[in-house]
Amino acid sequence: MESEGYKVVFEKDSVFLHTSAKRHQDQDSLIPGVIRIVEKGSDTVLQWTPVEEAGDAPQIVFSKKDLSGSTTEEVLFDPGYEPDWAVISTVGTRPRVQDEPPVPVAPPPSPRGQWAFSISLSELKSIRKSRPGLGWSYLIFITKDGVSLQALHFHRGGTKALLRALCKYLILATSPKDSRLYLVYTHDSYALSHSFDELQLFDDNSSNLVSRFLQDPYTAAFGGFSKVTNFFRGALHHEDGTAQRALGDPSAGLEDEPGFEVITCQVQLGERPVVQREPPVTELEWEQHLDPEGRVTNVDRLRRRIFAGVSGAQAGEGLSTGLRKDVWKYLLGYYSWDNTSEENRAHVRRKTDEYFRMKLQWKSVSEEQEQRNSLLRGYRSLIERDVSRTDRNNKFYEGSENPGLVLLNDVLMTYCMYNFDLGYVQGMSDLLSPVLYVTQNEVDAFWCFSGFMDLVHQNFEESQESMKRQLAQLTQLLRLLDPLLCDFLDSKESGTLCFCFRWLLIWFKREFAFTDVLQLWEVLWTGLPCPCFHLLVACGILDSEREALMNSGFGFNEILKHINELTMKMNVNDILCRAEALYRQLAATPELLRPVQELLGLGAGASPSHSASSDPASSPQPLSPGQAPELELADSIPPSQPDSSIEILPTEDPSPCQSPSP
Repeated sequence: MESEGYKVVFEKDSVFLHTSAKRHQDQDSLIPGVIRIVEKGSDTVLQWTPVEEAGDAPQIVFSKKDLSGSTTEEVLFDPGYEPDWAVISTVGTRPRVQDEPPVPVAPPPSPRGQWAFSISLSELKSIRKSRPGLGWSYLIFITKDGVSLQALHFHRGGTKALLRALCKYLILATSPKDSRLYLVYTHDSYALSHSFDELQLFDDNSSNLVSRFLQDPYTAAFGGFSKVTNFFRGALHHEDGTAQRALGDPSAGLEDEPGFEVITCQVQLGERPVVQREPPVTELEWEQHLDPEGRVTNVDRLRRRIFAGVSGAQAGEGLSTGLRKDVWKYLLGYYSWDNTSEENRAHVRRKTDEYFRMKLQWKSVSEEQEQRNSLLRGYRSLIERDVSRTDRNNKFYEGSENPGLVLLNDVLMTYCMYNFDLGYVQGMSDLLSPVLYVTQNEVDAFWCFSGFMDLVHQNFEESQESMKRQLAQLTQLLRLLDPLLCDFLDSKESGTLCFCFRWLLIWFKREFAFTDVLQLWEVLWTGLPCPCFHLLVACGILDSEREALMNSGFGFNEILKHINELTMKMNVNDILCRAEALYRQLAATPELLRPVQELLGLGAGASPSHSASSDPASSPQPLSPGQAPELELADSIPPSQPDSSIEILPTEDPSPCQSPSP
């Protein structure tokens, strides 16, 4: 088929489009068709059309919004779900032209014809191939806008021939993070050399979106997943600029065809061990770890016991409320494990003075000054709004005149003076609330919160590089632990694990009951069994929901809804047991790739039992903004200060309710 300006350079039949990812497919879900590479003037396109519609024009045209505001030709597309890329790729009807004479309405296209597509090769971002041993070879084409086209199954082979033909126009490179993913680049050497700089979440024209993302990252993320799909997908492609292997021979790494693919050697995990939690650390056990001067002895064993202790109805509440008040100060670097009791008291006096000096900085700002300081004014407004809705179902914070709300506000405002570059970002109030509840003291809560922020502050930074990295690492772990689940999520446009964003951002604060969060955080603060244990907790949650997800027939929206509805319904001890079992299963696998070993602290020279988060010698200690020398005080609270460190001693034992999930 060749005409002026139109040349077919590649054609392959018996290429089936699977419209359903169900295990048992019906006849209508397998549509036979022809795939072609067509040169159209200066452009080259990839086409797939059903066999009975082979002579018709494709019914789907992928296009971008023109910068001038005009829109290219578009047609109807109804694959049975709401596309998450609709905001980026405009899909709809032709713009209506006024005063246009009426034209006869064309009959609707056949159901099969609606699945046809045509896409310019310049719009391709990556190509995913099938996992070895799944049956027919298939390819999934992914556009630069994050659109994953329906998988094309080559029942009579041909994937190698197609990729070889594409290499005439494109450069294909194997992703260093996923051997099944080919990254697509043009032959423009400049574009290729700069391809690793294309992972910016927002472009220069998205300042408003940046502002909203900084103020409310998880709300903006969940509300705007349609806009940032490419960000999550891009995070999987590249992390540190590792060189990629170009496909000089496009058949390299592909399995023999036709028929079933050859099963290649992959990492085989051993049996997953059964893990049980230990009894909680009691006050008597804690006292046995203190020498006569108050130093903590045998810290490593104590941290292991804190990590392994149960919580909730099984055995009290893990660390008791009174014990948590002291132990959290050690876990968060406020107290030093090596200090005596007197040295810790002197440290508190110095830090109390430092705190109130920083608090006085914003308390002494007049209204007239604040009117000329938009940044401080913005921080104050955002903090007041968030404090008014943080854990209000908890007795500790309920009521309009609750002193706990005042302390939440004051600690967060003072943190803005302590870390003015970061300031306040929505989500920080969720991290402070349990800390203040446990310490019940303004100064102690501030310095413990500062230690917590030293661990997670990168989650809230504008570049979002930390979130990209963690999502990529989570995907890497899950693909190793459960490739079938990953394949399922890929088929449902959920392989980016975007629904885990809030989990990682605020450490599952809104996923578990308030008392369970206390247990979970102190486990994570031990740094055991590896610094990235929170990623294994996320894997544990997905593992617990594996059957519910894979046997439900959910699409992207249903998966997101199901994950959100897990809030307050999960048992923290069950999830911790699963997460630890996953770690032990991986740690017992000798042939793990080096990046995974390093991630889990299993590489050469790494100690999985050590973490900087629980070692005060390696943890950065909070400093005042002006690096002023600390002053020794006779009293812990300066008598000239109108604001004091308020001790909250409830008249009754507070039984906190579950934290709200807005």
